[in-house]
Amino acid sequence: MSPEQIGFALLYLGLFLLIGKWIRMRSSLMQNLFLPASVIGGFLALLLGPEVLGRILGNFIGEDSFWSTGILTSEIMEVWSTLPGLMINIVFATLFIGTVLPNLKRIWDVGGPQLAFGWTLGWGQYVIGLLLAMLVLVPFYDMPPFIGALIEIGFEGGHGTAAGLQDTFDELGFPEAYDIAVGLATVGILTGVVAGIALINWGVRRNQTQVITDVKGMSPTQKAGIVEFEDRGEGGKKTVRAESIDTFTFHFTIVGLAILVGYVILRGITWLEAAVFGSDFMTYVPLFPLAMIGGLIVQIFVSKFDTSELVDRNTVTSIQGFSLDILIASAIATVSISVIGEYLVPFLLLALFGVAWNLFGFFVFGPRMMPDYWLERAVGDFGQSTGVTATGLMLMRVADPEMKSPAAEGFGYKQLVFEPFLGGGLVTALSAPLVFMWGPIPFLIFSIVMMTVGIVVGLFYFGKRKLE
Repeated sequence: MSPEQIGFALLYLGLFLLIGKWIRMRSSLMQNLFLPASVIGGFLALLLGPEVLGRILGNFIGEDSFWSTGILTSEIMEVWSTLPGLMINIVFATLFIGTVLPNLKRIWDVGGPQLAFGWTLGWGQYVIGLLLAMLVLVPFYDMPPFIGALIEIGFEGGHGTAAGLQDTFDELGFPEAYDIAVGLATVGILTGVVAGIALINWGVRRNQTQVITDVKGMSPTQKAGIVEFEDRGEGGKKTVRAESIDTFTFHFTIVGLAILVGYVILRGITWLEAAVFGSDFMTYVPLFPLAMIGGLIVQIFVSKFDTSELVDRNTVTSIQGFSLDILIASAIATVSISVIGEYLVPFLLLALFGVAWNLFGFFVFGPRMMPDYWLERAVGDFGQSTGVTATGLMLMRVADPEMKSPAAEGFGYKQLVFEPFLGGGLVTALSAPLVFMWGPIPFLIFSIVMMTVGIVVGLFYFGKRKLE
């Protein structure tokens, strides 16, 4: 494949992202669903690509026709299919760069209830998924046991994590898990938004909210995804002079260094495992969770030696957001509908049980674990547990537009402990390989223990505080 073809494929993806943003600005339905342009553009590309338009036209024209792949060529699809696995490394490498950790007491007091709640939902997804796999999917549909891990991978991890594990699923001998996981991530984000808005409306009607009395307070500009004029800042800071290196370029090199550190760690652990134990478990582990650790290591050095404050968190966040938009759009555009159709019943069962568990957790554990502002807090974690972090943040913004509750602060603190493990962290990345190598029962037992820890701490420690 030539560099020109790769470059054109990237430009073509940018066009779909632009169209997705235009649709978001023009469609009231897309605004009410709060769907990002990357999801809209990705779906549009999926519909106009070989999986939908190509199959429809294939009934009337020959397989060698240009239109047999829709309006997307096979070269474009080949480039797009590799993007998610690359971009996820950037997304995770940027998680800690430029951040400042608050004191541990503040993290525990404010973020602890949401950590216990999110911990319960996350590990519960493994419990539900593995039980479903062992009792139904493995014996009746001849699927591998690690299929039960896809609920947490798809819902908590989202499109990025699912895409990042594509090579891992190939190594484990069931590449179809990639398409199922991406499909679950899509179901999750749609369900998270729709159900989350419905839950907020329910809370308002039942007097369960403490901040708002209606959910119609967002302006048309906000719903269109446009920042109000008076709220527009100047973006990232210019921390270095352009004649030496551009600020964006400088921060990109920092992110690249974090990924390189993660790569060296992964190679070192893989070599050490093979030399000492003679096993190959780490060969199944993707790079992105180690890139996150690389970012943490880089941030430790930045905090200690960056006396000129060259690293700007807003610029790092922009790099992360750019990578995530590319990742989501390309992941959705290249999903195989035929694979999901082949495993439609298992796919629907995983989605149904995953959503049911999250709703159960919201209504049963949410009000009993949160010492105050339970709905404002719980709806954010419900959104993340169903449709990734961005969904949770959006729902908290709807429930608490002026951030009068501790929901957003607690959610941020919770992420510092939660993200390194669940929601795309180490556990999410290692879950499928661990189940593959050791079987589902040990991981199921461990998940039950971890879920129980979340329930006990949430109900009997943080839940008691509201009675004091």
